[in-house]
Amino acid sequence: MEGVTLSRRPALARVRGLDGDALARIAFGLLCVAAVIGFFVYPTYPNYDSYYSLLWGREVLDLQLPGIEGFRLPTEHPLAIAAGALLSLFGRHGDRLFIAAILASYLWLIWGVYRLGRIAFTPLVGAVAAAFTLTRFDFGFLAARGYIDIPYMALVVWAAVLEAARPRRGTGVLITLALAGMLRPEAWVLGGLYWLWLFPRATWRQRILYAALAAIGPLVWTLVDLIVTGDPLFSLLYTSTSAEDLGRQRTLGELPAAVPEFFTSIVKLPVMAAAVAGIGLALAFSPRRTAMPLALLVSGVFTFVLIGVAGASVIERYLAVAAVALLVFAAVAVAGFTMLRRGRLRTAWMALSAVLVVFGIVFTATHVRLDYFDSELTFRGAAHDDLVRVLESPAVQKGLRCGPLSVPNHKLVPDARWILDLPESRVIPRAEPGAPKPRRGVALVVTSRFAIFKHSWSNDIDSPLIQEPPAGWRRIVTSDFYAAYARC
Repeated sequence: MEGVTLSRRPALARVRGLDGDALARIAFGLLCVAAVIGFFVYPTYPNYDSYYSLLWGREVLDLQLPGIEGFRLPTEHPLAIAAGALLSLFGRHGDRLFIAAILASYLWLIWGVYRLGRIAFTPLVGAVAAAFTLTRFDFGFLAARGYIDIPYMALVVWAAVLEAARPRRGTGVLITLALAGMLRPEAWVLGGLYWLWLFPRATWRQRILYAALAAIGPLVWTLVDLIVTGDPLFSLLYTSTSAEDLGRQRTLGELPAAVPEFFTSIVKLPVMAAAVAGIGLALAFSPRRTAMPLALLVSGVFTFVLIGVAGASVIERYLAVAAVALLVFAAVAVAGFTMLRRGRLRTAWMALSAVLVVFGIVFTATHVRLDYFDSELTFRGAAHDDLVRVLESPAVQKGLRCGPLSVPNHKLVPDARWILDLPESRVIPRAEPGAPKPRRGVALVVTSRFAIFKHSWSNDIDSPLIQEPPAGWRRIVTSDFYAAYARC
């Protein structure tokens, strides 16, 4: 009897483990369904940077060099351009497909966070970490607007998952980081650090192979810059200059204060406090399991500091990967009792966790403004559709035969170029210093008060006169968001 009892316990444990994974898969499937519904209920479109990735991809398909130099253009990202080229094959639907791809990356990120928490700690820790990530609505908002930070985060998190599942895995992790390195240069550092981690136990043949894989990101990026601009360091130098112009730089002395400030803004103060507690608890009860989430946190902060030292933009979302690691540790504070055997300590921890969960629900319910997200997402779909109607109207089409389209500043340039399939020279931002002032053509003005601060007065150094149509031009089309003037 004793032998039978002992043989059944591992089987029962495996069944329970499978049940937990099955529940996670069901929850993830429901989340995917919700994402598909949201995709159609809120038809959003790519942000400024992502529209340029589509435009540059379309130029590549036309066998042209992408025009990555110009007035307030974003930094190019090789993998985003490749995705833009692929999605441009679907014509005007490419922008919505771009959003679909980013949303898929967001879902992949959520599942990756679950897997990281599950492998490093327990299934419940993974589930709570995934829930924390899902309820950091800034991440979902970035996905809905097509920010490439989301697939970058997903790639880095999955590199951590692969390594946590099988330490010193090597090739798979480096390939994942190489893809991430064609979206953001911080992954170059991660690839280099991982190569150093592999070095002691690798053969020389493996060391050379791993070094080649770690070099893919920087080599591809510099090669694109060299071919297009003649300067292999163009992106690095341009990003630093752009950050200075936009006021996004921080001095080295300001960075230590910026890190906790940004973390609190991303994960919110109660979760931040839980994460700090979770780090201590994880180190106390399971130091070996803590290694991968802690490495993700430390490396994320390290690369963020390097960005600041290099003079690039210092903004919240560049700490997003490290913030995900904090969410895993916050999940340890809530669900880490599953690492303990039954007893008083586990029971006390469970009771405290229940209190934390109730507090978190009340805090979220009283601080999150769902109406804000509804209005923002609704605006982005409505404004884009309105822009399409205005630009495709017969009067505007007739006016464009007489000359180029002028817009207030840089914000509407990629949208207009994508909608009308126009080259760079045919859409002129009036805020650009030294830009030619068209004598004929179409001038677009933003009329909605909500849209003005997003599509025209988005930069403090721009003159209010960019909202004035040229003298003597006739208004030909009006809408809820825009007005078009023309002269032939």
